[in-house]
Amino acid sequence: MRSRYAAYAVRDGDYVWRTWHPRTRPLSVTPDPDVRWTGLVVHDAVDDEVEFTASFERLGEPGRLHERSVFAQRAGRWFYVEAVPA
Repeated sequence: MRSRYAAYAVRDGDYVWRTWHPRTRPLSVTPDPDVRWTGLVVHDAVDDEVEFTASFERLGEPGRLHERSVFAQRAGRWFYVEAVPA
């Protein structure tokens, strides 16, 4: 989770795409150049689910993304699968 947040923060779309589960990932990932990620708080991590809030600014306006994400482990690596209702 933290590595994906960091990849979004530095606009590394390739890393985000590579860590997305092949079953659910989009054809490509292009980070929004108008978004600046400013913080991450992990609220809970149980088994394969992580609940977090990521803070950002978009065009000078603050925002937050609150999500519970599901991850799956394949070949010893974790992959983002999907968001589920928090």
